[in-house]
Amino acid sequence: MGNWLVNHWVSVLVLVVWMGLNVFLFVQTFLKYEKSDKFHYTREILGMTLAVARASARCLNFNSMLILIPVCRNLLSFLRGTCSFCSRTLRKPLDHNLTFHKLVAYAICIFTAVHIIAHLFNFERYSRSQQETDVSLSSTLSNLPHHEKHGGSWLNPIRSPDTTVMYVTFTSIAGLTGVLGTLALILMVTSAMEFIRRHYFELFWFTHHLFVIYMLCLALHGIGGIVRGQTEDSMAESHPHNCAQSFEKWEDPDSDCRYPQFEGNPPESWQWILAPVILYMFERTLRFLRAQQRVLITKVIMHPSRVLELQMNKQGFSMEVGQYIFVKCPSISLLEWHPFTLTSAPEEDFFSIHVRAAGDWTESLIEAFEQQHSPVPRIVVDGPFGTVSEDVFQYEVAVLVGAGIGVTPFASILKSIWYKFQHADHNLKIQKIYFYWICRETGAFAWFNDLLISLEQEMEELGKVGFLNYRLFLTGWDNNIAGHAALNFDKATDILTGLKQKTSFGRPKWKNEFSTIATAHPKSGVGVFLCGPQSLAKDLRKCCHRYSSLDPRKVQFYFNKENF
Repeated sequence: MGNWLVNHWVSVLVLVVWMGLNVFLFVQTFLKYEKSDKFHYTREILGMTLAVARASARCLNFNSMLILIPVCRNLLSFLRGTCSFCSRTLRKPLDHNLTFHKLVAYAICIFTAVHIIAHLFNFERYSRSQQETDVSLSSTLSNLPHHEKHGGSWLNPIRSPDTTVMYVTFTSIAGLTGVLGTLALILMVTSAMEFIRRHYFELFWFTHHLFVIYMLCLALHGIGGIVRGQTEDSMAESHPHNCAQSFEKWEDPDSDCRYPQFEGNPPESWQWILAPVILYMFERTLRFLRAQQRVLITKVIMHPSRVLELQMNKQGFSMEVGQYIFVKCPSISLLEWHPFTLTSAPEEDFFSIHVRAAGDWTESLIEAFEQQHSPVPRIVVDGPFGTVSEDVFQYEVAVLVGAGIGVTPFASILKSIWYKFQHADHNLKIQKIYFYWICRETGAFAWFNDLLISLEQEMEELGKVGFLNYRLFLTGWDNNIAGHAALNFDKATDILTGLKQKTSFGRPKWKNEFSTIATAHPKSGVGVFLCGPQSLAKDLRKCCHRYSSLDPRKVQFYFNKENF
């Protein structure tokens, strides 16, 4: 736990500050509406739920202000580049942008639920006080004379006993925007579930853009001024401390007290979200303009297991290792963008991606490029954007773990290292790489074999055979494959991949692997990089904590996971 805090203290600090601000805003707003004389008469009708509704609304505004910032990818890439000289710990929060985005979204859901429930109580009390037949303060306040001689003032939005809560909800700006905004929020959250994102990405993509409706409804929600407080002028001549008990004499011209006057709170939600919305609009404009640049497809390669490789060029395109781009194919969909990790190295004169068939869109893309006699489909590219893999050269030892097509960011890293060795780059800090690739079928290894074979040969020629330690694991096989591999185990190269390193069957025993690495590098900082499923991330994170020394001068494992 101590090691984890040392490595993640900045992220923890950000989380604590965010939670602290939520608590502060809720308590501060709650006390304002619960204690302020301005809302004394409003509380006579609504009670404590007035303060609960306003406090949750304030926190809702605060989190709505934050929700867009973690998905401003150009901003994050700029910050990552600006902070390249900073320590890994200071850059760590940038790697958790989507996690923070989800946490803020959960907070919005919670405060929305609290806000809605509080207002359900409020409208029930508005309706009940309007229908009271006895003479009481709440009844008098609900039936304030609102003709001109009394300034047209009102406190209860339900003006008569015949007016229903449903009618007020769907005829007022606050009610209508509240319903529409809540529906948009529900659709966004439910479609963002892991299952939907993986199997119905298009549904997730389309519904997530309902945030435009949500933000618009939020900005307009307070215009109606349904929550009202006493005006300053009215408090001067009819202060509730002096006049609340003598409300029966408000009509008496000889009385010192008069009917109180009320005004709606000015809308404030738009003030919270204006700056981030402008920032996000600038972000999308930049991405739109960049996406208009022409992309030239220089080479198309169809690898086994239906893996499509596209090599491309684009004017002004500059990348770093491990970065990713968004790709759109207008002939398939005019709106859909999909993220792909770059598999090329910065030193190459092109950039490339590898696409595996994993859904309707990727199936359609592969089929479009498989058509021999059709023109090559047009591709639109946005990016590149930074990821945690950019930090790989900041460590003395790197452990790269890829699952299936998740090997793509490490293709870029290994290629870049190859080029650096060829050009005798003496500034290379990294001294050892442990590379693990886990696949379900043998065909998945094929497209990456050429790179690994080239790296093997290059390391031998440079006398750096021990620099790259790679292990390939096959998790799906039959008895024929296993038997064939066993019969040919004595051969110089692996029968499945053609590499000198033999393919292992099953999954890595991570405890053994980490123990071996910790023993071999007792005083090194080891960066563990994963592009794969969350279940594997959980296992690797545990091993990083378990095998990191309590002594900061000895071996330390730093876990890093790709997030898109």
